[in-house]
This record gives sequence, structure tokens and C-alpha cells, in this order.
Amino acid sequence: MNEAQITVIGWIAGEPYFTVTGNGTPFLSLRVGCTPRRYDRQAGQWQDADTMFMTVNCWRGLAENVNASDLRRGHPVVVTGRLRIRQYEKDGQWRFAAEIEATTLGHDLSRGTAAFRPVQRGGAPSDEDRREAQEVADQWALTADPKDEDTPKAA
Repeated sequence: MNEAQITVIGWIAGEPYFTVTGNGTPFLSLRVGCTPRRYDRQAGQWQDADTMFMTVNCWRGLAENVNASDLRRGHPVVVTGRLRIRQYEKDGQWRFAAEIEATTLGHDLSRGTAAFRPVQRGGAPSDEDRREAQEVADQWALTADPKDEDTPKAA
């Protein structure tokens, strides 16, 4: 694929928001913050840069697994997925928002421990499940405006 892939290491900035869309597709959204650190040679110490916040969107099985896991505000996480930059207008000014359509998400085990529980799924997805998943993905790709009322949003 010719898409921008990104891995972010950070902290969950707010409680995850889980819902099921009108067509039955599980969706979960959360905010992740990360604060880069830089070494200041003149001062001889580490300095925190500005914190960046990103919206992380999870679909289908990943959304269900994240919802069933013990992931809460303040937990350290590692997120990998497709980077999306959305442009929108607010108060007469153009703004940008970074979003990640997650392919994986989990606790950062360099900062703590976790217990893994594999999920047993009911076999291979049917052709109908594949068509529905593709339809949702296509709809999501066309919904680039964060003000759009049909776009799932975090609370």
C-alpha cells in the first residue's frame, strides 16, 4: 500500500468512546497524547517539547478488543496505523487534526505489565461480512470533514 503508516508511543488522554454504528459495525475512538523530549546541550538536560494529541479510531474486531481490554485514561500505549490529516474551518480559521486509523493498539509494556487473553472468533468472515466492512471503510474514507454529522465522534 502507498499510505502513510505511523507508530505513536504515548498516553491515553481521555476515556475511550465505544459505539456500534447504524449498520452494526463496532467503532472505538480515543485520544492519545505524546510529549517528545529533546536533549538541550547548552543546558545539559532533557527538555519536554509541546505535547501532541491525536485521535485514534478503531474499527470492527480491534474496536471490540480495545473496548474489552483494561485501557483507560493515563495508560501508556503503542498505536500503529494509517495517518490521516484532516483540515477543517473553525472560527474563520483553517485548522488541522491528526488522526490515526489504528491497525494495532496495546499497552506499552516497557512501562508496565499486561495479561493477554486471545479472542476466539467464529471462523472466517462471510462474503457478506467482507462486503459490509468494505462499505464502511469506503464511507469512512469519503467522510473527510470532521464537522460531518454522520462521522462517529469521541464524547
